[in-house]
Amino acid sequence: MEDRQNITVIKVGGAVVEDEAMLARLLDDFAAIPGRKVLVHGGGRRATQVAARLGIETHMVGGRRITDADMLGVVTMVYGGLVNKNIVAQLQARRVNAIGLTGADANIIQAHRRPVRDGIDYGYVGDVDTADGRMIGRLVEAGVTPVVAPLTHDGHGSILNTNADTIAATVARALAPLYSVTLIYAFEKPGVLSRPDDDSSVIPLITRPDFDRYVADGTIAGGMIPKVENALAAIDHGVARVVITQATAIDGTHGTIIK
Repeated sequence: MEDRQNITVIKVGGAVVEDEAMLARLLDDFAAIPGRKVLVHGGGRRATQVAARLGIETHMVGGRRITDADMLGVVTMVYGGLVNKNIVAQLQARRVNAIGLTGADANIIQAHRRPVRDGIDYGYVGDVDTADGRMIGRLVEAGVTPVVAPLTHDGHGSILNTNADTIAATVARALAPLYSVTLIYAFEKPGVLSRPDDDSSVIPLITRPDFDRYVADGTIAGGMIPKVENALAAIDHGVARVVITQATAIDGTHGTIIK
C-alpha cells in the first residue's frame, strides 16, 4: 500500500439521506471526488418512521435513541439494509464500485454496550473500542468504496446501534496512520452557526478553546456538541483536516473548519 496518500471520509446526515433530491446531488458530488474515499451515513429519521409503521415506539434522551431489542431490529434493517443498500445501488449507477458495510463486516468496528448512565439504560447502543483501518484500507486499495452504516458489534454476537458521527470519526482516525485523511461532516446546514436560525452566521474556524467557550455561552448546543467533539477528537488523533459543511459543498471549500 502506498504511504500517506490522500483519502476523504464523508459523513452524510439522516436529513440528507431521506431527501431524494439532496441525496442524489450529494452522491453526484461524492462520485466526482477524485481518489480514495469512504462514505458514512445516518438514517435516524427513516428508522423512526419504520418503527412507527411497525407499532414500535421511539424513545430519545438528549438526542440519543434508546435501543431496546425491538428497536435494534428496526435500526439493523433500516441502517444496514434499506438505507445502506440504496446508497450502494445509487453509487453503482454513478460508476462508483461501492460495498455496504456495518462494523460487524470484516470486523471493522467493534464496540461494547454502553453502561447505564445517570439511571438511563440506552439498551443496545455501542461505544467504540477498536476499528481496523488496515482492513478498510485494503478494500479501498482494491478499488472498492466502503459505505459504512452506523452499526457496530460487540464480538459476542450482538449488533449495536452507534452514533453515525462517531462512526465517521472512528473510521477517519483508524485510517490516519495510513493516509492523509480529510473528514467532512455533511448535513443540511452550511456549517456550525453562531445563530441557529441564520444560515449566514457560519463560524469559519473552531479550535478546542473556541469550542469550550461556545458551549459555555450556549452558541453551540444540542446535537452540535457531540458532532464538534467527534471532529476535535479526530484532529487530536491524527486526522489532517475536518470540515463541517452543507451537503451541497462536500469539496471542503466552505463551512466550518475544525482545528
